[in-house]
Amino acid sequence: MPFFDSHAHLDDSKFNEDRKQVINDCIKENGAKFVTVGYSLQSSKKAIELANNYDIYATIGISPNDIPQKEDKLWKELDEMEKLVKTNIDSKRFLAIGEIGLDYYWNKENKEIQKQAFIKQIEIANKYDLPITIHTREAINDTLEILKQNTVINKGIFHCCPHNRELVKQGLKLGFYISFAGPVTFKNAKNANEIINMVPLDRMLIETDSPYLSPEPERGKRNDPRKVKYIAQKIAEVKGITVDEVGNQTYINAKKIYKIKE
Repeated sequence: MPFFDSHAHLDDSKFNEDRKQVINDCIKENGAKFVTVGYSLQSSKKAIELANNYDIYATIGISPNDIPQKEDKLWKELDEMEKLVKTNIDSKRFLAIGEIGLDYYWNKENKEIQKQAFIKQIEIANKYDLPITIHTREAINDTLEILKQNTVINKGIFHCCPHNRELVKQGLKLGFYISFAGPVTFKNAKNANEIINMVPLDRMLIETDSPYLSPEPERGKRNDPRKVKYIAQKIAEVKGITVDEVGNQTYINAKKIYKIKE
């Protein structure tokens, strides 16, 4: 059965040696669909290029870990990003603004500029009638506060959602989807089963975040969209349903939030 990997990074350098082969193999295996997600201006351009050359999808965005540290350069890059959005807005392969958000794990010294970049990209998403893909790490309170103060018209996805009860509770209340990645399968994962049970099946997505965070039993190896099935298997086990039910519903959910018409 087909699975929909809602968040991957096939533009990453770890695929430089065999990117074409990996993409073709992923497409052939069970008719899988996946999104290659931009996280910087350059990676967003590459994501769009890949989406135009293969039967895959792309997003455009600048993540909190990739924003320039000087405000003048930040606004210049965000202007360039918006131009890229405008150029591709009519493409059926371009789906969303992301990944965007806040990260206080890697970057504690530039919180204000991260917030500015996040808010500006929400404005761009609203301007072009697009959903967003959110990255948040050790910044849950500020992330939720920004979303409450800056309405996202088309909502979006908490990608690789942290196993935090309040984030999931408030995220669902705000109308967002929750996306699970490899960490829910890890043997040392905290709260994973509880968090999975908190999320209704019709508000859930699955992803690999490849080439990172390979799920069990492939942990430690390079990840790719074919391994999204292991996240589906984990969810099915916890919820007491079949893998087909998880795969079918998350496929429907991805099409809905990303506004994909097949």
